Amino acid sequence: MARAREGSDTELQKKLDHEIRMREGACKLLAACSQREQTLEATKSLLVCNSRILSYMGELQRRKEAQVLGKTGRRPSDSGLPTERSPCRGRVCISDLRIPLMWKDTEYFKNKGDLHRWAVFLLLQLGEDIQDTEMILVDRTLTDISFQNTLLFTEAGPDFELRLELYGACMEEEGALAGAPKRLATKLSSSLGRSSGRRVRASLESAGGSGSGPILLPTPAVGGPRYHLLAHTTLTLAAVQDGFRTHGLTLASHEENPAWLPLYGSVCCRLVAQPLCMTQPTASGSLRVQQAGERQDWMRVHGVLKGTNLFCYRRSEDADTGEEPLFTIAINKESRVQAGEVDQATGRPYTLSISNKYGEDKMTHILQTESRGALQSWMEALWQLFFDMSQWKQCCDEIMKIESPASRKPAQALAKQGSLYHEMVLSEPGAPGGPGEGLLLQDNAISAEIRALLSSYYSDR
Repeated sequence: MARAREGSDTELQKKLDHEIRMREGACKLLAACSQREQTLEATKSLLVCNSRILSYMGELQRRKEAQVLGKTGRRPSDSGLPTERSPCRGRVCISDLRIPLMWKDTEYFKNKGDLHRWAVFLLLQLGEDIQDTEMILVDRTLTDISFQNTLLFTEAGPDFELRLELYGACMEEEGALAGAPKRLATKLSSSLGRSSGRRVRASLESAGGSGSGPILLPTPAVGGPRYHLLAHTTLTLAAVQDGFRTHGLTLASHEENPAWLPLYGSVCCRLVAQPLCMTQPTASGSLRVQQAGERQDWMRVHGVLKGTNLFCYRRSEDADTGEEPLFTIAINKESRVQAGEVDQATGRPYTLSISNKYGEDKMTHILQTESRGALQSWMEALWQLFFDMSQWKQCCDEIMKIESPASRKPAQALAKQGSLYHEMVLSEPGAPGGPGEGLLLQDNAISAEIRALLSSYYSDR
């Protein structure tokens, strides 16, 4: 037990060290970024890394406190009470994430007003595990924010709490700041006269293009855009359903906030869970089975308890090769299991019975084990299964399908979720400083070191 705990702590420490290195890489990337998409991705990476570092540090602290309490003798087992039964772990998967938007009529239908754009992404946390979605662009041409990611959490208990946080950055915040020097130069050139204004404008533009920053508008001390928490919610076992479902969102921003986005106040997604007891065998061994009330002989089988079924095979090899079982005994929340009485006269002392009701009919199977220890092992496995079913509830009714998450690759540009106007701008070959500058991630603008950092970041996701 101590070695397993030390190994788990070491693995968590490795994760912490990795995120610290990734954070340093994100800082370097942010300092080297020259285009808007690069800056947004680097800032997002920095936010995710910081969240993971805080989560891992908190988990390490909790484990150290538990070890100190254990060494001082303050353990629950010292009270003399029996050890409480713990439910099995499981996997939780969330996909098909959509967040509806609520635009004003004048903005969406009449297409009036300034066309603002936001860069948004979701941060999801279950326990110490933190994952993020891709970043996409949003404007008033969209009716909802759709994330295509499938996120899988492999270490969850039935009491899990999955927190969703929506972050957003308004693209106009930095755009307005960057365009201020040119607007100021234009205004000065028109007010000072043709010749004087031309000289002032040239001096301002040359200072701005030299890399030293504008004369009248110094570069902010903290570079990069700022993400704001727009909304959040927490999903639990009660929200699990093998289908699309809507959940409430708590809005964290108001209309006066620069990063405010007109959210409808709900999130739609598919949240499923797979307890390990439903996907992995919990007991197996040689059994003799007889259906109660029938005069048939006892049948020797190889039993495998998996999920809500006891599969009975002719041989143990059949279970490994995927052969169809001879028959299956259902075990659900309504089943009744009872250990048989010791009957030395019949020569079958180690038996248990499993009873199921099918309408008005009742069917009972009697199982005989080879020893008292085997009988205790089967009874313990069955009681543990009943406990797991009581904790995981609807997740044990049937196995919910979990899709394997696709490996994330570094995108060459932000997801194309914008208006037709922006798509036209992106497709036009623009001159340096033109409207198309900064909207595409150009390879020649990133050094080999930055490309390596990006590749390392996405390969570890």
